[in-house]
Amino acid sequence: MIYLDNNASTKVDPEVRATVAEALELFGNPSSIHAEGRRARRAVEEAREEVARLVGARPEEVFFTSGGTEGNAMAIFGAAAAGASRKIVRTGAEHPSVRESFGRAAREFGLEEVVVDPEPSGALDPRAFSAALEGGARLASAMLANNEYGGVFPVEQVAAAAREAGALVHTDAVQAAGRIPVDAVRLGVDLLSLSAHKMHGPKGVGALYVRRGVSLEPRTPGGGQERRMRAGTENTAGIVGFGVAARLARERLAADAQAVARLRDRLERSILEGSGGARVVGAGAPRLPNTSAILFEGISGDALAIRLDLEGIAVSVGSACSSGTPEPSPALLALGLDRGDARRVVRLSLSRWTTQEEVDEASRRIAAAVLAMRETAAAPALA
Repeated sequence: MIYLDNNASTKVDPEVRATVAEALELFGNPSSIHAEGRRARRAVEEAREEVARLVGARPEEVFFTSGGTEGNAMAIFGAAAAGASRKIVRTGAEHPSVRESFGRAAREFGLEEVVVDPEPSGALDPRAFSAALEGGARLASAMLANNEYGGVFPVEQVAAAAREAGALVHTDAVQAAGRIPVDAVRLGVDLLSLSAHKMHGPKGVGALYVRRGVSLEPRTPGGGQERRMRAGTENTAGIVGFGVAARLARERLAADAQAVARLRDRLERSILEGSGGARVVGAGAPRLPNTSAILFEGISGDALAIRLDLEGIAVSVGSACSSGTPEPSPALLALGLDRGDARRVVRLSLSRWTTQEEVDEASRRIAAAVLAMRETAAAPALA
């Protein structure tokens, strides 16, 4: 299998896997005061330090969660629960966990939800976002990098405008962390979400950065874990694995990004030259180095993804968290694509484990599959 679906989930790094296996022996509850509990607590706190280093935070500003979805919900509901303004603002390209949390928070707290779409190029205009904040806002959320076409948004500028409007600022950095530099302080955000399995860590563990001094209403009562921000016994082995994945991502960031970007560009050139009638969505804006969303004219993205799976290539047609839904991607529609074109987009996402040989073979098979599907569609039906 040639795996080109790393924005959905990544291969666990061997060093992470070995560390998680060892951490399973830390069977004590991290909240217990005996020796076994203290061993587990020490491992959790060491991992917290590594996650904090990855995003330029203090360890006490990092709260472990079950993943990016929970971190986004914690941030949005916690911030939307209080404030003078009745308005909350987000981009139209957000992950479903942000989009749906915003909608539910607006209904629950009686707020006005304002959506700012990116430009057709894939870029987010900070002036448009700033205009949406006029009159004040309670919460603003702009993802650092889009999960479907890889667009990188100017969060630092958005955050500055949001602070002037009196809003708390949240960014979903799940796809960005480990692929581009992420510094919560430089960005000026109050809340930032992460997930381990997007950076070669285990599934089921993530983190929420909460800037010191920001008060959120906890949404998971029932215990004192994570300083009462999120009750429940910590996933010790997963957290330890997250810490190792964060350290490796930080150490390898520059080299990985450069190598993966070269392979991504090579893949795109080969596919566009070999298949014709195709274009890269969001190519006119800053993008993640590993992500390519390609629109194939006359081809169903779902049908192509299924065919490629049968030929040993794993790709996707949008967010894995919204798979199975019949509607086209809201993020792609927000770029101005019509419903038909939005359904013709296939996402290819690479990782540090992707090789040039895989890229060359994948581009050959993808181009061949596209041409064959077009020929079949053009052939006259038998009477």
